[in-house]
Amino acid sequence: MVDTTSADYMELGEVSSPKLEKYQKVSIIPLVFLIFYEVSGGPFGVEDSVQAAGPLLALLGFLIVPFVWSVPEALITAELGTMFPENGGYVIWVSSALGPFWGFQQGWMKWLSGVIDNALYPVLFLDYMKSAIPALEGGFPRTLAVLVLTVSLTYLNYRGLTIVGQVAILLGVFSLLPFVFMGIVAIPKLEPSRWFVVDFGNMDWGLYLNTLFWNLNYWDSISTLAGETENPSKTLPKALLYAGILVVFGYFFPLLVGTGAIPLDRRKWTDGYFSDIAKMLGGVWLRSWVQAASALSNMGMFVAEMSSDSFQLQGMAERGMLPDFFGTRSHYGTPIIGILFSASGVLLLSCLSFQEIVAAENYLYCFGMIMEFIAFVKLRMKYPAASRPYKIPIGTTGSILMCIPPTLLIFVVLAFASYKIMAISILAVMIGFVLHPCLRYLEKKRWVRFSMNTDLPDIHYL
Repeated sequence: MVDTTSADYMELGEVSSPKLEKYQKVSIIPLVFLIFYEVSGGPFGVEDSVQAAGPLLALLGFLIVPFVWSVPEALITAELGTMFPENGGYVIWVSSALGPFWGFQQGWMKWLSGVIDNALYPVLFLDYMKSAIPALEGGFPRTLAVLVLTVSLTYLNYRGLTIVGQVAILLGVFSLLPFVFMGIVAIPKLEPSRWFVVDFGNMDWGLYLNTLFWNLNYWDSISTLAGETENPSKTLPKALLYAGILVVFGYFFPLLVGTGAIPLDRRKWTDGYFSDIAKMLGGVWLRSWVQAASALSNMGMFVAEMSSDSFQLQGMAERGMLPDFFGTRSHYGTPIIGILFSASGVLLLSCLSFQEIVAAENYLYCFGMIMEFIAFVKLRMKYPAASRPYKIPIGTTGSILMCIPPTLLIFVVLAFASYKIMAISILAVMIGFVLHPCLRYLEKKRWVRFSMNTDLPDIHYL
């Protein structure tokens, strides 16, 4: 699994910056739950898959798509994340394979996609709470609630990644437990025939694919925290494996219970419906628990995503892709400017609807993933002897074949996007094309300071 024929590249999987040794590293258990929250956070938000396609296709989707999409993405993250164990993550992969211009475009699209994704969590939180507090459905109370949530969770990110990891463990356990109880109380009411209901004549393929894709992606987000991870060459691959099992269980089991125990009304299957199912199965107490779990789960997803987004900007600054001030850390070790930029983006985008946010972030995310697949294959071809502390046990041909199914899925997701989402996303991509030369011009004129962290290995020396 490990190739040690290149002495130069040996450092890539092992070196760490002496400047960062004073900050506590993240161990495997918090890392598992950080991945869990970056990808999933539980079944909150999967309800639309039943509305779009019915129980059978919803269940099959969360069993089959992980093998088409999640497994290849997680394996690539494990290999390249241990090859380049620093906070730039996928930005560094693309820069090494395709050059700094495309590395910057990768950083721009994935950061923007992450911020759009993070804008979902206040929306989901309030959608679950509005049945208990109707005032949160709209207007000033909802706007105020979004602001208070964003500021509070941003402060938690500021306090440190180790605190975020510990909080993620507690929130993860609390968020999944009510669905275990729901499964127990649902046993007498289960009717297996309900699982096989399908209506191909009444399908919303766009909503179905976007819901599956959104709930099963972002495995690569953890790569932007590789520089903060304890012994990443061993910890990162294991954490991705354990998180993968947790994610699939956290989706499939609640869907199995909800669709099997309750008579089907597809119109009701929208975000927040699991709390209604809990009330029907266990009463008000179980609904309250699911609503609380949803609230806390959204907190976990928010802080995990913001950690990845902000440390990505910090990692890009260390590589000279962004101005130095993006690399500024608080005394807790957190990237102050990256956190503020990410929080501002969330506030600007939180006025969009759930479906609009999902479609927009999926579109941008797809562009970024295509570049990651290209970078993965090119690095295998260009640097076959490079040290990879974790290496997928397949050759170059196998690497290409592994990337074909998820790439095809990407094109299907892109094809189902509305013209509005296409136009907005392409405009966002074009902004990145303009930003890069503008930043290089600022660097040339010395109006803003850029610098390269000399403790990091050179990614362009072979």
